[in-house]
Amino acid sequence: MQCQAVRSEFTQRLADEQPRLVETAQRLIRTPSENPPGDTAAIAAVAGELLSGVDGAEVALVPSTDPIVNVVARIKGGGPGRRLIFNGHLDTFPAGESALWSDDPFAGKAADGRIGGRGASDMKGGLACSILAFAMLAEIRDAWAGELVVTLAGDEETMGVLGTQYLLDTVPHATGDAMICADAGSPMVVRFGEKGLIWLEVTAEGRAAHGAHVHLGENAVERLMGALGALVTLCDLPVATPPEVADAIAQAADVSQTISGAGETRVLQALTVNIGTFDGGISPNLVPDRARAGVDIRLPIGVTVAEVEAAIARLLDPLAGVAYRIERRYEPNWTDPDHEIVRLAVKNGQEILGTAPVVNMRVGASDSRLYRRAGIPSIVYGLTPHNLGGGDEYATLDDLFAVFHVMAMTAFDFLSPPGDGD
Repeated sequence: MQCQAVRSEFTQRLADEQPRLVETAQRLIRTPSENPPGDTAAIAAVAGELLSGVDGAEVALVPSTDPIVNVVARIKGGGPGRRLIFNGHLDTFPAGESALWSDDPFAGKAADGRIGGRGASDMKGGLACSILAFAMLAEIRDAWAGELVVTLAGDEETMGVLGTQYLLDTVPHATGDAMICADAGSPMVVRFGEKGLIWLEVTAEGRAAHGAHVHLGENAVERLMGALGALVTLCDLPVATPPEVADAIAQAADVSQTISGAGETRVLQALTVNIGTFDGGISPNLVPDRARAGVDIRLPIGVTVAEVEAAIARLLDPLAGVAYRIERRYEPNWTDPDHEIVRLAVKNGQEILGTAPVVNMRVGASDSRLYRRAGIPSIVYGLTPHNLGGGDEYATLDDLFAVFHVMAMTAFDFLSPPGDGD
């Protein structure tokens, strides 16, 4: 078929663009966008310039709250059809102390099969894949139908309210029929879902006294420790994991745990409680009258925020001197692991890697949850992160090329008119 001939030629053209892909990633890495402070004006301008160079593209910089700037670009195919979104985030973790880095964290050095710098894997490399795949597909837009849209968010590291969510709320073509996010991950794993979250602030009040006169005081730290011990028992809550999700996690275990660490399979299906911060007392010889802790609770598919909040209330409400406040919450979310966008990514992964990627959940959160909440089937397919959040962050060039290929070819297949595929 004509489309298959175009597809084969397009595949070769992608391979020829590898030097341009590296250059694009380097340009993005060399434009700092650390969060905090969260100023994405400069990186949005660079991404906007790259996208504006695409013939026929509609490009807009979309500020939300100063200094956060987002970017949206759209290209139309040769006729009416579906809309596919490439989503990514412009902000990165801070670079931290220079002593942590062997080179300038914003040099974007490419050597020895690697590209380094802050954001190389999370996710300036993924942005480069999205931008160049968009540009390449624009060159053959008569061969596919519908629309391809790139949404680049300026606020992901701090939950996406002023980034992806703002775009979904204000830009009509930021929504679509499916979404691919090139956030950090691995070319060997197509991620179809994420756990939910509850962030909890727990406080305890007591009565101050001298440490020699404990009988005259009420120890707030001890009260808080009792509350935190109760919260840990949330890990025992039953989880009704849907069979298709449990099967996907089990089948992915060997490959996925090699990348993400032993224990990932268990964690993906269990409720977890992490006591991340703790503060109480001012001196060892004083009975503290106040104490506070910050708790991160992750919810697997098969339990809801409402169920966990009800369990928290049962555990903490009876405790004297203990109060709590829920700071953030969102539900577990997932796309059917057999959805078309998942199957196409697996097929194209096998095409470039020589072996099929596995299909699994993602341990951490991404803006994909915001798309799934809007009813849009979504996957995360990105570069394997090395030294994520620390010094000497890097990604391999092989990963960069693989993600670029899979994004471009999956978009081509998804947007090809019916009957023109393989």
